[in-house]
Amino acid sequence: MIKRKKQDFRSDKLRPLTQKIYLLSYFHLNFNELNFFMHHRLRRKNFFWAAIFFGLISPVLASANSADSTQAITNTFLWLALILLAAKLATLVERLGQPAVLGELIIGVLLGNLVLVGLNIFEPIKQDQFIAFLAELGVVILLFQIGLESNIEKMKQVGWRAFLVACVGVVVPFILGTYLVGPWLLPGLDFNAYLFIGATLTATSVGITARVFQDLGKLQTKEAQIVLGAAVIDDILGLIILAVVSAMATGGNVGLGFLGIITLKAFLFLAGAIVFGRLSAPYLGKYLAKVHAGNGMKLTLALVFCLIFAYLAQKIGLAPIVGAFAAGLVLDPVHFKDFEEPKVVKDVAATLAHRQSAQDSALEQVLDEHREKHIEDLVRPIGYFLVPLFFVITGMNVRLETLFDLPILLLALGITAAAFIGKIVSGLVAGKVDKWIVGFGMIPRGEVGLIFVMIGKTLGVISDQVFSAIVIMVILSTLLTPPILTILLKRHARKAQAA
Repeated sequence: MIKRKKQDFRSDKLRPLTQKIYLLSYFHLNFNELNFFMHHRLRRKNFFWAAIFFGLISPVLASANSADSTQAITNTFLWLALILLAAKLATLVERLGQPAVLGELIIGVLLGNLVLVGLNIFEPIKQDQFIAFLAELGVVILLFQIGLESNIEKMKQVGWRAFLVACVGVVVPFILGTYLVGPWLLPGLDFNAYLFIGATLTATSVGITARVFQDLGKLQTKEAQIVLGAAVIDDILGLIILAVVSAMATGGNVGLGFLGIITLKAFLFLAGAIVFGRLSAPYLGKYLAKVHAGNGMKLTLALVFCLIFAYLAQKIGLAPIVGAFAAGLVLDPVHFKDFEEPKVVKDVAATLAHRQSAQDSALEQVLDEHREKHIEDLVRPIGYFLVPLFFVITGMNVRLETLFDLPILLLALGITAAAFIGKIVSGLVAGKVDKWIVGFGMIPRGEVGLIFVMIGKTLGVISDQVFSAIVIMVILSTLLTPPILTILLKRHARKAQAA
């Protein structure tokens, strides 16, 4: 066999996946037809094993679809396995220089829209309440991880810049949607509809941007800290706008007292969470360590903070992810000092205790880093399980058929342009950092944008046409941001190295 050139490696790796996806369109063939197809067309080994795999699993999927409600939990096991497998296959995009989150979103879009070619075997996943819960838990864990990896002192250093970015990133899109794009593209609608279009454009889904920063190891950069801080403030400002617009749409009175209460509740929660967490975490950690100082109790303390803060955020009207991020931001390595050290750290430290050299001093610094990062290492495997579920499910809920209606598509492109411009402009007030990274980092709407537009539709303010257009805007902002942000981050890294 002739040895293949090195540059062909990537395409050879991607080809089996393409072949397997192609085979999905033949699920509706009977077994004899599949045998005939394999005999005449499937010559390569990868085709053969793909056919065997899909031939075995298709009856299992069919039985899962037809099972009664008593089998719901059991069916969820199968769906989870398939989603996790699909998410890992989607990491092929990393070989193309893109973050894993983009692959997870794309594979979700593919699986969720197979119904367009007559395959509805994955449709039950969208209605599975257990998977929906795990997906929401996944984004909570993700923001908790981001909070753990962030440094509150660094965020203080960019506090004013983050605040300015958030304000511009809310005000400009709101004005564009309410007073320009809405009246221009949709003349004759009720003013409340324009208000909701503007409100929807203010949203920012920090989960997608944070995942890109995390995948590329850029969470500690000033740009990332500004975006994360601005996203939290953005959520508060967006909540205020949504509450006011909803009250106006339902005919309620919106006075300064109403506005002040909402604002005060939001800011008091964040300030109270940080103060309470800082005061209580050391005592709680010390007490739990006396009960048991192992890793199980250490992880329990971290997750308890995460889930309680997420619950409190939801109760006060904020998104649970804001509470999870605050919990991660509050917890420091000092809060876990009474627990046992990781075994590998203890073993290496014991060996170094009998030696002294400059090299050993460097090893001590490495050990200190692992001591401080241990709780993040404990949480990470949970993230490997839950976080991909959120992004795959987000992709599955994207409806590509909305792209086939030309008037809606043109309307959506206009709204999308306003959505991009409104957030990119916010990067101009970010200070002496890469303004493009900050601006594009604020663009994704994701699940936050969908929540806003769903409220407008529920209140009867937004029509089906406008709803579809905004959903397309959410799709485009969600799918286009990761690759663009990746290019900008890599370009910034090259400039930093050249300097």
